[in-house]
Amino acid sequence: MNPAVLVSSCEPDSADACLLVEELSAALAAITGDSGASSFSVADVRVARSVFAVARDQRGDLLGCAALRPLDGDTNDVGEVKRMYARPGTRGVGAALLAFVESQAGAFAYQELWLETRKVNLRAVAFYQRHGYVQIDNYGKYVGREDAICLGKRL
Repeated sequence: MNPAVLVSSCEPDSADACLLVEELSAALAAITGDSGASSFSVADVRVARSVFAVARDQRGDLLGCAALRPLDGDTNDVGEVKRMYARPGTRGVGAALLAFVESQAGAFAYQELWLETRKVNLRAVAFYQRHGYVQIDNYGKYVGREDAICLGKRL
């Protein structure tokens, strides 16, 4: 983990969290045509086995965010990664956030992590693949969505 990046949990409706989620939504809309905002709610990370995290530099400036929530349905051993975002021009932030989320997932006794991104978001797909995520069958509301790619990692 990058020692210049400090990751910690925070309230998902804090001003810092809201600012970062808004930035992510704008970035996703520019890349994919959809902000992804309809796929996440603050309530998603107010349940057991969930967390919202922010990354900061050593001065306390915001660098990015990520969320982990239980996957809906009958699968208790799968967590879902949501709202992963690193501000442009930052280095090591995504990796630090993902490491934090994966550590939390282990503490929550998840066996796997799943996520969805858009196929057109090549940078995100490559990032997750570099970190051991592999393509899985589309799940939940992403089934049948040709524009979506779902990735998973066994912990």
